[in-house]
Order: sequence, then structure tokens, then C-alpha cells
Amino acid sequence: MDKNTIIGILLIGAIFIGFSYFNNTRLNKAFNKEVEIADSLYNAEDYPSAKGSYMKALRIRPKQPYPALRISEIDSILAISQIQADTVQQAEVAEPAVKQPVSTPENVQDALKLDDQESLGGVFGQAAGVETEMITLENKLLKLDISTLGGRIYTAQLKKYTTYDSLPLILFNGDSTIFGFEFFTRENRPVGTSNLYFEPLGSERHLDASESPKSVALRLVSEPGKYIEYTYTLNPGEYMVDFDINLVGMTDIIPSNLNSLDLNWEIYLPQQEKGRQNEDNYTSLKYKYDQGEVDGFRERSQKDEETNEITTRVKWLAFKDQFFSSVLIADNYFLNAYVSSRKLPESEDYLRNFRAELSIPYEAGSDETIGFRFYLGPNHFNTLKKYEVELEELVFLGRNIIRWISQFVIIPIFNWLNKYIANYGIIILLMTIIIKMGLFPLTWKSYMSQAKMKVLKPQVDEINARFPKKEDAMKKQQATMALYKRAGVSPMGGCLPMILQMPILFAMFRFFPASIELRQQKFLWADDLSTYDSIFDLPFNIPMYGDHISLFTLLMTVSTIVTMKINSPSASGSSQMPGMKGMMYIMPIMFMLILNNFSAGLTYYYFLANLITFGQNLITKQFLDEGAILKRMEENKKKPQKKSKWQQRLEAAAKQRGVQPKRK
Repeated sequence: MDKNTIIGILLIGAIFIGFSYFNNTRLNKAFNKEVEIADSLYNAEDYPSAKGSYMKALRIRPKQPYPALRISEIDSILAISQIQADTVQQAEVAEPAVKQPVSTPENVQDALKLDDQESLGGVFGQAAGVETEMITLENKLLKLDISTLGGRIYTAQLKKYTTYDSLPLILFNGDSTIFGFEFFTRENRPVGTSNLYFEPLGSERHLDASESPKSVALRLVSEPGKYIEYTYTLNPGEYMVDFDINLVGMTDIIPSNLNSLDLNWEIYLPQQEKGRQNEDNYTSLKYKYDQGEVDGFRERSQKDEETNEITTRVKWLAFKDQFFSSVLIADNYFLNAYVSSRKLPESEDYLRNFRAELSIPYEAGSDETIGFRFYLGPNHFNTLKKYEVELEELVFLGRNIIRWISQFVIIPIFNWLNKYIANYGIIILLMTIIIKMGLFPLTWKSYMSQAKMKVLKPQVDEINARFPKKEDAMKKQQATMALYKRAGVSPMGGCLPMILQMPILFAMFRFFPASIELRQQKFLWADDLSTYDSIFDLPFNIPMYGDHISLFTLLMTVSTIVTMKINSPSASGSSQMPGMKGMMYIMPIMFMLILNNFSAGLTYYYFLANLITFGQNLITKQFLDEGAILKRMEENKKKPQKKSKWQQRLEAAAKQRGVQPKRK
């Protein structure tokens, strides 16, 4: 690395640090100004405007807790006000509208008064006002707390996993969720089942399905023989929960012209991993069209809020984060759906607010059972695949050839090694060696091409000396290409093998961040191979880079620069295009900035791949005899050049055109 390159790298670093300091100062002024405006609006009880100003402040400084606390307070105030307003409206208006449910991570349910619940209950109002009970249904993998309020799953805990700070891993919890039907009765009264109390059937409040299937049934009764019943069934060793809805005697309650019921499902998705940015990149809302493909909001999207109106049938819908998902699967299908995703401030413990309004087919005039399943578990490829409804698509491994390589090459190798080795750092090392060995024929061709170009350099220099003028550039190029052709050398011989290896590189880029096997697996200084390996936390945030230093990323960057330098055209004796030398250092630095927040397993793999490439280069040079290569190329020059079929056809056509005029 020459002096100019070092100076350039130092200047780039100085620019980033200087810009970071300037940007932080500017943001602090803007943040303080926006908070001052928001506080004045809050004190004046202009809560909607105050919330908007606090949201602007959060966008400026996402990690500041004060605006987030104020927003939560305002949400609670507005929620209570909305409930009171809806109660008055339902009492005064002949045809009231359905109240839209409001949910925040706070306990909004406590704001519901008895008369509010009765007004929402309609003919089920008699079930309101009862004390909430919890029924536990669990096996060795999953623990569910089912609430009599709404008859819904209140919490879902994955027993074999913990959060990054060693707390129980809860997919969703308590009153940060909504799940229930909304419809009008024949008397045009709104019913919202999520706010009504179900009666549990049976006296058991704790059921263990570790050895045999267990079920929990709850009923929302209107009158004897008329009820809505939820039945949850859990089998041993399963993350899948059967969920049946029985509608009995509803012909006198639900209008006969109604052919669908609206099911609302909403959750606040909690942060589970240390690297919030990386986790958020792989958090999304997905759904599968009935008899169609899997679709959803794009991962790594920068949009704060996304919505979509799905007008066709849907088989399942999933709220997923990086490593875990909550999925509702219909035995038949959903008629249509409206879905939304909203990013939450970094100061909160939640990543996203997901919401789905699902339309379920309903046949009036008869008792009906509607079947569903909940998948509440890890995004593990083989676990998801066994259910045969394309849930494995929740593990994003890329598209087309990238996904094919991940699914049929990388995952089988990884799983095979995992049968015999428990240390995932060693598994990644062995997998890297296996992949590099498989790609070695392409690597050998690249090295051979570089050696040929190196021994031809003196002859190329002679051609350059014969055509020193700029206007002779075309002649110089033609003479150089003719030399390569006579010697049997392809100028692309060194690049093409490397290009063919790129799909493997991209497949690894997709595989490591999506591999739950690496989650919370320690190796050397890395506490968790699924997220970044910080060796030093910075007191400030550098744009693109972050607020920490990842050692594997630094090692990857240094090894990439060294590998590129020894494989560069100048190292092999060939000429190098102007400007390419600088690019050789800029690109690794850009990757260092981007990958600093990525999975340590990924940067560790890239570092190992660079080390192996460096070793292959040193060993290969010991077996390449440049004298023998030059002798072979000189012999090639003496051989008659074979003409391609295309050239032969062109010459035949030219001869034919030359003969035809003589025949006239």
C-alpha cells in the first residue's frame, strides 16, 4: 500500500468522523427545538399536534426515551377519550359504526369500563364484566397463556429460547395484542369479541401436552344453545396449535345476508436480538396466496409505514422477525385481507406494529366449524418445510439461483456438519474449506490465466512501444488481441472464473443472517454469531458504520485488501487500468461500513475465505512454472490457427460473392 493510498484512506476516515460530529451537533439543535414545541402543545392539551411534534423529534433522535414516553401517555389519553366518545355515540345514534380497536403496548384494556364492554357486546353483553382468568396450555417447546377476555392467546413463550439479555422469549404479550371478530347483529348492534369474556369449559387451568394432545375450549354464550366457541389443541413436540371456531345457533344473531366475518389480528412485535438494525432488516409481514406464491412487504424496506389491500384469497398470514414468526393458517382460505406494518421508535422495546383485517367465509343458516392453525415458533427451514404449506419461504434465502444454491448446497452441508460438530465457529470453518475446495478448479483457471498474462507482458510491452501514439490505439489493441489469440490466452480467463463464484458469495450473504442455528452461539470474542461482534462501543454514531467496532469486519476488510493486492494485475506483471488501484481499496472499505452491523458469522466466513484464497495463491505459485508456460504458448503460436465455424462461413460467403460476377 503506497503513501497516497494511505493518505486517501485516512482522509476518508477523517471526513466520516468530521461529518458525524457536525451532523450530531445539528441534530441536537433540531431535536431540542422540536421537543420544546411538543411540550408547549402538550401543556396546552393539544394532544394530536403534540404527538406529531414528538414523532418528529423521535425521527431526529430515535434513541431518546423522553419523546417515546410522552407519545405513550398521549396514546393512552386519546384511547380513553375515543372509548368514551364511542360509548356516547352508540347510545345516541340509531345506527352506530363499529368502533375500531385501539392498542398500544400499554394496558389499554384497563380503560374499558363495564358499560363500554356491554355496549360492544350487543347480545353477548351478559358476558361482560367478569374477572379475567388465564388458562395455561403447554408442551416442552411452547407455553401459551389463554385469556378468558377475548378467548385469545394472551402470551406465547418459546421455552427453548431466550432474548439477547437472557429473558424468556415471548412472541407477543398481553394487551399489546388484539385478536377477535367484529360484526353487526340482526338488530344492527356491533359485536367485538376481543372485549368480551368467554367461559372456559372444564375446571383445569393448567394443561400439559408434553406426552399427549391437550385442548382448551372457551365459549362466548348469547343464550342456551347459541354461542361462539374457540378450541385450542396442542400436540407434543409441536409449535403448531390447532385452532377451531365453532359457530352454533348464530342464525338468529348474525344477519342472513352476511357471507363473511371480519377477523382482526394486531400485535406489537418485541425486540428479541441485540442488533436492532439487523433484526429490523429481516422483520416483515408475509402472506401466501391460496394456490399461489408467498408475498408480503419487502425486507430491508426503509418505509416507516406500509399497507396493502389484498383482494384475492389468502392461505396464511405471518408476522415475522429475524428468527421467529407468528403465523395464522386457514384450513381453507381467507377471502381477502387488509394488512399494515408500522416501524416503532428505537427507544421502545418493540420493533413493529403489525395489523391484519381478514375476511373469513361464512355460511348463514347453519352451524359451522371454521378451522385454523397457529404456527408460533422459530424460523427454522426444515421445521417450517415439514408442514408443506410453503412456510419455509419465511426464511429468505434469496431468489432464483441464489436460493437454489442455499437450499440444495449450503444448507445440506451445514446440517451434515452439525450432526458431528457442536461448535458453530468450527462448522463455518469446515464449510468454508469444503466450498473453496469445490470451487478450486475455477480458482486454478484464474491463477493459470494470470500466469499466462504475466509471461506475455514483455511481448505486450513491445507492442506498446511500437504504437506509442494515441491515434494508434486501435492498432495497438488489435495487435495485442492477435498476440493473445496466437498464444491461446483469453483476456477474460482470470475474471470469468471469479464471476462464476459470485452466486456462492451472495448465497452466503443470505444464509448466515437467516440461520437461527447461529443465534446466541459464542465463538472466540463473539458472544452471538447471528449479530455483530463488538470489541469497542463508540460514544457516537458514524453514518453507515454504526456506534461500535466489529473485529471480524475489520479482519475481513484487511484480508480483502491483501488478497486483492496479490491478485491484482500489477502483482501478476500485467498493466492496470488507471483508477482501478484506488477502487481496490475503496470497495473493501465500503463493505466494512455496510457489514459492521451484520452477522458475525457472515464476516467471519468472508475472513476465512480470504485467508484460504491467500493460502491457495501462495501454494499455487509453487506449482506454476512460468518457463514451461511460456514454452507451451510459443508452441501454440507455431500451430495453424483453427478457424471457427462462423469465420469459415464468412469466408465461404465472401468467396461465393467473388465468383458469381465471373459467371454472368
